[in-house]
Amino acid sequence: MQNIFLNRKATLKGNIMSATEKTFTVAGTAKNSDGTVKARFANDLVARIKILNKAGCTDINLVELPREMTKLEALQYLTEQGITEGDAGYAVANKLAEKSKIAKKGEVKVKATKVAKAPKSKVTAEELVEAAKA
Repeated sequence: MQNIFLNRKATLKGNIMSATEKTFTVAGTAKNSDGTVKARFANDLVARIKILNKAGCTDINLVELPREMTKLEALQYLTEQGITEGDAGYAVANKLAEKSKIAKKGEVKVKATKVAKAPKSKVTAEELVEAAKA
């Protein structure tokens, strides 16, 4: 069975930052029965279309993604491919803005400062050999 979670861990000054992001192989849009258009994500195209039809959705526009992607990556892909137009394009743009805002919250800015140089000391070959034996 395929693991649908992608675990990413990064270390920064001893603090562990972890993020678990679900990935998808299908993305697109669909109009709800009340007329609102939403961005949709799934891992099984046929099953997702059946679920949306059963829920009364119309204008279903789902595409297989070239690789597993997070929601943010999938929304960027849909925008780049020009797959969405009209209300669907608006829904994708709004969701993309929302996901980009959330992604920026996780960013860490690091400022470099001048590093003090260690004083130079002379080490003899005998001291190196003794240190290697220890």
